[in-house]
Amino acid sequence: MRLLNTGLWLAALALAPALAGCGGGGATLDRNDPKVKALLAELPPAYAAADLANGRNKFELCRQCHTIVKDGPSMTGPNLFGVFGKAAGTNQPAFAYSDGLKASGLTWDAATIDKWITDPRALVPRTKMSFPGMPDANDRRDVIAYVKVASSGGPN
Repeated sequence: MRLLNTGLWLAALALAPALAGCGGGGATLDRNDPKVKALLAELPPAYAAADLANGRNKFELCRQCHTIVKDGPSMTGPNLFGVFGKAAGTNQPAFAYSDGLKASGLTWDAATIDKWITDPRALVPRTKMSFPGMPDANDRRDVIAYVKVASSGGPN
């Protein structure tokens, strides 16, 4: 039994570096990085105070259903890479968006995403998205700034 436990610990230690890369990315979200700075400047002024590290942490709620990297797979929800500026229901053509979202006429910008992650079903009653919403305005601001950076080729 002791040998089995030792073997499990060794296996866990061997896998630790690979598992550390899962989930929240790992690249530094330095707002002084020229690419990050340029991407944040594309958002309304209120997003200048966004906490990108908090946005990445809060995005873990979204990561259960969405990927955000270029050429990442769609899961329960679509991959979000390149979502800013796109019409709702068009970012990933192969994804089965709800009819309600496709017919919504929405375009994904900071204000629309803020309303969406506040309460998706209030914005699009026939959406398939089951996320209950993110009530805290600062968390939403941080997530939106993080998504802008990460979904536009910045660090994620």
